[in-house]
Amino acid sequence: MQARSALFDLYGDHLRQRGGRAPIAALIRLLGPLGIAAPAVRTAVSRMVRQGWLAPVRLPSGAGYQLTPRAMRRLDEAATRIYRTGRGGWDGRFDLIVVAPPDPAALGRAERDRLAADLAFLGYGRLDAAVWIAARPAGEADQLLLDAGVRFDRFSAAYTGGDAAAMIARAWNISAVGAAYAGFVAQLAPIVGSVTRLTDDRTAYAARCALVHAWRAFLFRDPQLPASVLPPDWPGTAAAAFFDRHAARLRPAADRFVDHCLREN
Repeated sequence: MQARSALFDLYGDHLRQRGGRAPIAALIRLLGPLGIAAPAVRTAVSRMVRQGWLAPVRLPSGAGYQLTPRAMRRLDEAATRIYRTGRGGWDGRFDLIVVAPPDPAALGRAERDRLAADLAFLGYGRLDAAVWIAARPAGEADQLLLDAGVRFDRFSAAYTGGDAAAMIARAWNISAVGAAYAGFVAQLAPIVGSVTRLTDDRTAYAARCALVHAWRAFLFRDPQLPASVLPPDWPGTAAAAFFDRHAARLRPAADRFVDHCLREN
């Protein structure tokens, strides 16, 4: 687990609900059980400040870092997808974004790759070089494209004919996502299954962090398509039930450990 990813997990899963801020000493204590040393934490925090995700803040217990408004919006969006909340029924329409060819002088390869990763995070798949598609519109998409200086048009469209499965396969590698869900359960079952009522809070916290970290990766892989366009016996359904069950079971012990680390001087 990389320090930067672990910090996103920590802020999103625990600190967001506690004011979105924490002393640097507490961040170091909280990432220690995950095998991340203090220098790596400090380096990752500095990088996140430069990227606009964190901002320095003076706290009663010393120097700390708080989420920026941009980071809070991103983590709020991530939380609804991690815990599958706020997702009503599908209205049968797709959100289409048609982008103009970027000017290579204005948007380099790294920027184009980052934009593609950000759109994938929001649930968009690429039908071709200029067309992105999602089952649900993401409000953040417009600002993302505007900030990148990319010209685009956006449409709400109903699928009226053809091979829907083939279209979905063009935009997303659904079979690979399904296999990843099955692998997630196989990998995490022994980790979370070893935690019982007798397990100490620190170990339970570390196990829950591993669970959330692995599940969070699906934000970049799974567009969370409606069941009507997914294969039967979709592995993501069983994986979501597994995650929900163990995330809730381990939450009290994890919360106690986080509160303990935040109280320490």
